[in-house]
Amino acid sequence: MQLTETHRPTLDQALEAIRTRAYWSPHPEHPKAYGESAPADGLAAFEALRNTRFELDQPGTDGWTGGEVSPYGPELGIEYPHPDIDVLLPAMRAGMTAWREAGPETRALVCLEILSRISARTHEFAHAVMHTSGQAFMMAFQAGGPHAQDRGLEAVAYAYQEQTRTPEAADWSKPQGKRDPLELRKTFTTAGRGISLLIGCNTFPTWNGYPGLFASLATGNPVLVKPHPRAVLPLALTVRVAREVLSEAGFDPNLVALAVERPGEGIAKTLAVRPEIKIIDYTGSTAFGDWLEANARQAQVYTEKAGVNTVVVDSTDNYKGMLSNLAFSLSLYSGQMCTTPQNFLIPRDGISTDAGPKSYDDVVTDLAASLGGLLGDDARANALLGALVNPDVKSRLDAAAELGEVALPSRKIANPEFPDAVVRTPVIVKLDGAKPDAEAVYMSECFGPVSFAVAVDSTADAVELLRRTVRDKGAMTVGAYTTSGETERAIEDVCLDESAQLSLNLTGGVYVNQTAAFSDFHGSGGNPAANAALCDGAFVSNRFRVVEVRRQA
Repeated sequence: MQLTETHRPTLDQALEAIRTRAYWSPHPEHPKAYGESAPADGLAAFEALRNTRFELDQPGTDGWTGGEVSPYGPELGIEYPHPDIDVLLPAMRAGMTAWREAGPETRALVCLEILSRISARTHEFAHAVMHTSGQAFMMAFQAGGPHAQDRGLEAVAYAYQEQTRTPEAADWSKPQGKRDPLELRKTFTTAGRGISLLIGCNTFPTWNGYPGLFASLATGNPVLVKPHPRAVLPLALTVRVAREVLSEAGFDPNLVALAVERPGEGIAKTLAVRPEIKIIDYTGSTAFGDWLEANARQAQVYTEKAGVNTVVVDSTDNYKGMLSNLAFSLSLYSGQMCTTPQNFLIPRDGISTDAGPKSYDDVVTDLAASLGGLLGDDARANALLGALVNPDVKSRLDAAAELGEVALPSRKIANPEFPDAVVRTPVIVKLDGAKPDAEAVYMSECFGPVSFAVAVDSTADAVELLRRTVRDKGAMTVGAYTTSGETERAIEDVCLDESAQLSLNLTGGVYVNQTAAFSDFHGSGGNPAANAALCDGAFVSNRFRVVEVRRQA
């Protein structure tokens, strides 16, 4: 395999991108960029997977399991190998020595070849993501394809950069005056910690999965992929591609393996405390993330959990743009993103805008109208909202109307192509921030298309509530709208103090719930929502150790 000629330029560009933080992506966002036949070929490849056994030829298969049902209705009917962990884990460790000896550059280039082959099949992966997560096709294509691949490549770049900080060898000479100097020959080898466990999520299996997978593989660790039981296929396809590339490159394919659980088995808990597991990547609920951090003591644990994302609305010089931006942010994938805003903190006395003063009720009414206009056409609504990923989200949405005064009720939308899809528009609930019973509502995460317009006494109170929310509950994102330099500095200080990523005065085509690989950090690792950021040096550097050998010269 001509890995250096093919992929070294891409690695160099990725290294430059994370240094400059400028826009860059080697993976096209537009479906037409993949060739005229790619859409039909990708759909055919996906359909060919349905109602089959997903063969992987990995050791320790003791049966078959599956049961994925698309949020759009159809059963996928795919059976996956179920692992005998006592057989699979030792087989995964067997390839570590050769993988370590390959060195950081070769490991990085093999990872880039895996990503390249995944990229070539982006249309197929898009259907897999769509029918496991409920994302609308275009979002599944972009977020599940090029954006996920960018995040994987970004992790590889950081892994390479951190591993090559130390030279591979050094001659050491310490003068001893009149005596001969002390001389040693030293070698420094980056060595992975051990088997890495990736616990996948239901909503963004590839986007949230690729950073940890490729960070661990590039730093010398085998990776065991444990997908969410409702979203197996995208990560199973990833594992298959990785095994093919590793084998063709002369490495043990068991460096990447799949662990699919039987219904109700809860294999993640069992795996997480195995002594062979040295690294864990997890995206999902706070409860299980906290459990992993407390109980998987033998492993380095990276978690992205839940938070209460907040937007402070103080003032704006583009009222219409603000409303349009927020309406889109709430609609995208039915609010089923860990970055979607939940709480809007609005002063009771209203805000100043370029369209004149707006009361609290005006702002809420106008935001509801903007959402209604955006989602008024059912075809456009389906393309933005996708489908509710699971019954839990629908239950929360149905219960939201009892939490306060409904400013915008949710409505059902029919999907002509998939009649069984559960499609709902967002609900906006008005709450009085001064009331204790309301605080219990808005200080808890309500994952899905539910947001709260919280009336506060002043902007200063909003800033203080923002601080308390991030500190106590965490936040993946914070947004703010203000024309006041003083208010902007106060909000920025809160986010710096409490480690939250802030977006200010977004009124165009960039939204608070979107981040760009190589430039934006997803999460900070500094508040309760997540203990790691995607992606920085800290995300990769503790996945390996530098082992030194000293020899007498």
